[in-house]
Amino acid sequence: MTELNALYAQNYTAWTQRTAELLKAGRFAELDIEHLLEELSDMGLSEQRALESRLRVLLSHLLKWQFQFRQLSERWQEFKGDSWRNTIIHQRTELKIHLRKHPGMKRFLAQAIVEAYQDARELAAKETQLPMATFPDICPYTHEQIFDDDYYPPQE
Repeated sequence: MTELNALYAQNYTAWTQRTAELLKAGRFAELDIEHLLEELSDMGLSEQRALESRLRVLLSHLLKWQFQFRQLSERWQEFKGDSWRNTIIHQRTELKIHLRKHPGMKRFLAQAIVEAYQDARELAAKETQLPMATFPDICPYTHEQIFDDDYYPPQE
């Protein structure tokens, strides 16, 4: 076990700082390659999970807007969907920031939408107590609609 390898187990922050120093100095032979590869891989997965999480929340709110808004607004005149609108605005903003800060994530976007949609569909069904069959099997929104600040699905 190398000194850097031991440092990884004892003090992660010190390990990251020492690894950065070694990389800057070009001292590649001294690197803890095993843990460095593990951390780089985890960073990518973490960013993908964040992308999918934000998409899941956004898509579930778009579904609720489309399939439950009319029902609630007919029942309660004061219902205007403000909290849903705020969540949609917030998630769109956060997704745009995330993709701007991590442009490499754009290559995962199409697959992330597909995966997040299935979870969003289940979430919307649980939150609205509408049957799962109410919601389309595949995402009914285009990439452009998902990210369009002015797009809100028509209420059914």
